[in-house]
Amino acid sequence: MDYATYATWRDRSEVRPLDLSVVIPAYNETDRIVPTIGAFAAHLAGTDLAWELIVSDDGSTDATRDLIALLEHANVRVLEAPANAGKGAAVRRGFQAARGRRVLFSDADNATPAHELDRLMAAMDAGADLVIASRAAEGASVNNRSFLRSSMTAGLRWIVRLGLGVGVRDTQCGFKLFTAEAAQRISAAQTVEGFSFDLELLYLARRFGYRVAEVPVAWFDAPGSKVDPAKEAVRFLTSIVRIRANSLRGVYRDA
Repeated sequence: MDYATYATWRDRSEVRPLDLSVVIPAYNETDRIVPTIGAFAAHLAGTDLAWELIVSDDGSTDATRDLIALLEHANVRVLEAPANAGKGAAVRRGFQAARGRRVLFSDADNATPAHELDRLMAAMDAGADLVIASRAAEGASVNNRSFLRSSMTAGLRWIVRLGLGVGVRDTQCGFKLFTAEAAQRISAAQTVEGFSFDLELLYLARRFGYRVAEVPVAWFDAPGSKVDPAKEAVRFLTSIVRIRANSLRGVYRDA
């Protein structure tokens, strides 16, 4: 890490056109948000990118926002929601506020390490409009995941292929890179606000004709997950039905 570059990014608002916006949805993340911000700052300080970090807070009731304010980072913005609306809603707000020519959505737990961004950037350099970090692609490394979550994930992948025709092996990894145009257009058409919002983003990317790449990454199942696998499986299936119904009713046609 180049500390001088980091200190400049920390203390002075970036005046150059932004190469990258990092969007992190957050809900009650006091234990994880500061280390995750630090991980991105440490990695990106070694590049020449002009970048910002947006924490899209989803109505946290803990000290998440207060901790970020204490950092006093000039290029970290917090978007505040009046109430908890869902992870998809938080990501949508972040996408709509992003100013970078590329937009990364990353989970707050840093389960996919910040340095894996390099692989996604390379795939976008090669022509992709949307690059997905994948735990299922050949060469991926998955650590600390329980047998129950692994089994449910495999089943849900099969359901997604049948239900939506999305040719992606890992729809739910919380680390995806978009061109600014794709992020804006897809999020403007988005209707799913909960945990399974990724399904709709990927369905819309295919519908709108964006080039999608899937790259293997290292992933670690970080402690403190707020996901209830059984409840989310039901919501997952409900979202698939909703997306198909939206498509049939023409909801996405003019987006």
